[in-house]
Formats: sequence, C-alpha cells, structure tokens
Amino acid sequence: MNNKLKITFLGGVGEIGKNMTALEYNDEIIIIDAGLTFPDEDLPGVDIVIPDMSYIIENKDKIKALLLTHGHEDHIGAVPFLLQQIRVPIYGTRLTLALVENKMKEYDNIKYKAVAVKPKNVLKLGSFVIEFIKVSHSIAGALALSITTPVGTVVHTGDFKIDYEPIDGEMTDLPRLGEIGRKGTSLLLCESTNVCRKGYSMSEKSVGRTLDEIIKNHPNNRIIVATFASNIHRMQQIMDIAEKYKRKIAFTGRSMINVSEVALKIGELNFNRENIIDIEKLDKYDDSEVLIMTTGSQGEPMSALTRMAAGEFKTVKIRENDLVILSASPIPGNEKNVYNVINALYKLGADVIYDELAEVHTSGHACQEELKLMHSLVKPKFFMPIHGEFRHLKTHKELAMRLGMEERNIILPTIGMQVELTANSMKSVGYVKAGQRLVDGMGIGDMDSNVLRERKQLAEDGICVICVNINNVAGEVIGDPFIITRGVVYADEQESFVQDAKACIIASLKESDLRGIEPSVIRASLRRNISNFIFKRTKRRPMILTIVSLD
Repeated sequence: MNNKLKITFLGGVGEIGKNMTALEYNDEIIIIDAGLTFPDEDLPGVDIVIPDMSYIIENKDKIKALLLTHGHEDHIGAVPFLLQQIRVPIYGTRLTLALVENKMKEYDNIKYKAVAVKPKNVLKLGSFVIEFIKVSHSIAGALALSITTPVGTVVHTGDFKIDYEPIDGEMTDLPRLGEIGRKGTSLLLCESTNVCRKGYSMSEKSVGRTLDEIIKNHPNNRIIVATFASNIHRMQQIMDIAEKYKRKIAFTGRSMINVSEVALKIGELNFNRENIIDIEKLDKYDDSEVLIMTTGSQGEPMSALTRMAAGEFKTVKIRENDLVILSASPIPGNEKNVYNVINALYKLGADVIYDELAEVHTSGHACQEELKLMHSLVKPKFFMPIHGEFRHLKTHKELAMRLGMEERNIILPTIGMQVELTANSMKSVGYVKAGQRLVDGMGIGDMDSNVLRERKQLAEDGICVICVNINNVAGEVIGDPFIITRGVVYADEQESFVQDAKACIIASLKESDLRGIEPSVIRASLRRNISNFIFKRTKRRPMILTIVSLD
C-alpha cells in the first residue's frame, strides 16, 4: 500500500469560481465540489465555464463520492456535467441537494443518488472518514469538512465567515474546529476570497437592521429590493420586514422564484403564502403596500432589474415614487454593469440605495481576523490556500506565516497541480490535464476550438462574403462579383470599398486560366487576394466566405 494522500486541484485556485478538488488514497478518490464560473468578454457566445474533468473521467472507477460544501453555482454548477460522465453518490445538506435537483430538471435521463447530511454527521467512505461541520456563509446549509485519512486529518473550510449573530441561530462551529485542531491537523485547505480585507465581515443581522430602517423611513414609496437569489437568510429578513410593515411581496426573476420555492419546500424559508402576490397584480395595490424582490443586483443583461432600468420589463415600470435597494456589492468585473443600471434607474426618477450609501450588504466570506481565528483553531502542520486568484493565495500565505507557519510547509496550488501528503511531508509531484471547458447551446468545447476562434474573428474583424459566377467552358466571369460585408468598414466607406474590392476580385480572376478549373482552387485564390486587399485597406482580417458557381 502507498501511504500517501494525493490532492489534485481541478478548479478554484488562481481564479474565482469553478471550485473542484480531488483527494486520492490508493484506489479511492473523493471529490469536493464541482462548480462553474461565467465567461469573460473574450469568450463570445460561451454561456458558462466548467472544470476540465479529464482526470476524474480517467479515474472514474476510483470515485467514491462527490461532497458538496454548499449550494452556490461556483460549487454545484458543474454537477450535471460531471453526472453525464460518471455515476457517483452526492452528499450535501438538504438545501444544497434541493438546488442540485432543481438544476437536474434541465437534463433528461440522468439518474443519481443524493444523500442529505447534517452538521456533526460522520461518513465513512473506504479510507476516508468525513465529518461535516456547520459554518456560516451567504447561503444556508454551508459546511466545512474534516477528512480523516491514513496519513492524517485534512480540514477543508469550504466558503465561510464567522457571524456571531447568524440568522438561523447556529454560528460556525468554532468549538468543534478547536477540538479537531487539538487532536492534530495535517493539512488545512482554507478559502481566501476576502483575505485582502482587514478586520471582520459584518453580521447578516446588521444588514437586516439597516434594511428595516430604510423601509420604515419610506412608508409611501414602492420598494424594490435586488439581491442574490441564493442568499436565503437575506430573503428571509426582507420578507419579515415586509410583513412587519404590512407590505405584500412580489417575486420576479426566474432564479428568485425557483430558489424561494425550493427553500420554502424544505423549510429553509418561512413565510405566509397569503403575503405573496403575483407580479402581474401589482396595479391592484398602492405603492405603500408592496415590496418587489428581484434578481439583477449584478447588472446582468437579461435580469429583471436591468430590464426595468431599460424600460423593457412589461409588468414593472420604474417611476419617481420607487425606492430601489441594491442589497449586494458588485462582484469584481461587474462594476460597470451595476453602475450603468444605477444610473438608468436614477434617470427614470427612482431613488437608489446601494452599498456605497448604506450597509445594505455583507460578504459571506471570512476577512483577515476570521481567517486568523480559523488557523489558530485548526493548528495545521501544512497549509494550502484555496478559492481565490493568485494575489489572494499569496496574501493568505503571508498571513499564515505571520501566525508562525514556516514557508516550507505552505504550497500555493495551481490548476492541475498534484500535491502529495504524508504524515511528515507535503510536496508538489507534478500536474494532470486540467483547465476549463466551455459550455454553450451547442454543447461543451475547448479553448482552442475552431468555433471559438471563428467567433472571436467575427466579433473583432467582421465578415466578408464574395459571390462570383464563372462560365467554366469559356473561362469568363459572368456579371459583376457580389460582395456583402458586416463589421469591416463604416457606412460612409462602404461604396468605395465595394468598388475597389470588386476590381481586386476581377484582377485576381484574370491571373488564372478559368477553363475547367476546380471551384476549390478559385475559392482559395480569391480568399488569399481579397484578404491581402482588406488588410492593406483596414488593417483587419475578417472572416472571408467565397461562393463560386460554375455555368
């Protein structure tokens, strides 16, 4: 037997999102999370990005379980794609599994086994003994994992914060983490998302108190609150406040409606159904009697709030008596979209309150002092920061060293890295095939696919279509070539460009004897010559399609 534990990082290190880690001992593998992320602007037409699961698929006979720390998309979003490849039991809390089940409705004929667990439950899977530990986060049902292996105990924090006033009354289980630390922890895998923020994260109840004060002070306004659909504790507070001030609640946005139904079904949300009204019936109530809860806190282009701000949402038209509360902070990269929405709402006459004006949002991730407490309780021999870009991981390493950990006992993981852990050592032993896979309506593709390259070319340089008709016997061009361009030249240049391009095409065709020539040869020659012409004229290389018909 090989008395070594391998940790393989398939996502979530050196990046935000698509979290996925595998722990392997001899012929047994457990997977922690299977998440997604959303594409950057340089991936046109791509809907989501998931981890490259090649290593998992190659070793599918070794997989014992998929352990889900919580139900955010960056931790469960790739589960359907994993289950399309392998059959593996899934373990998570009731809410996490309910959100997975909701996702799986979009995929036919995928059968899977889901096992609900609770904090303090212990699960034995071959050489692994997993204990589930309660942690606070911005979604209910979040867990840390204590994984006992033949080489020692590994603690995986999942995403967490230390909230001393949690909405559900159950804070992060610090006593149990301390007990695990006193017994001896070999390795800590700790999230790093907010490691650059000093101090502590604000309590969720503090947000509730701020929202209560705002809504109390605007008794005659129609209230619209945008927040993350997954933040059920925030939703619960908003609904309690609405009921307190005798306002009916209308949900809008598909994810808001879906998550609220799932959470209500399993008891994570509690509200009086009679206090919920259909968004279509808003006009039956005075402004002072309603509160609209919506998606769109990140300025997503197709979200309900963004469409309201653009005047394109049929049932809700923004007007001067509206108060819009964005109960969320912009995720890095979304700032422009969020502020565009805020500006548009102001232009329509609404008042807007967002995180720069009031404490209407708090993060679900631990800040520096909370991370220090986690390290101090767990007391790991070895440490690897996870869940963050490289700057987060590096800052987390420096924090651990300030707490007394030796640099040689810390590794900054990267995508595909395999780390080998023994009772007395930790070292990187190489890399496996890993990275990202791109998902759109056509299926799953790769970064270097022809489709993606063509999309980028179309987006950046446009397209030029050329049609020519040739008498194959006489070797003559019949009529003028036909040219269509999109995204190549501005409208005022179009006429002269087309005339010059036609002259280039005719000159190109005169260079060859066209009698009996294959269309493929003509097309290749045309593409080459017109490409050179366009580049000299515009310094662009658009996609060129040539159609040659022979008479």
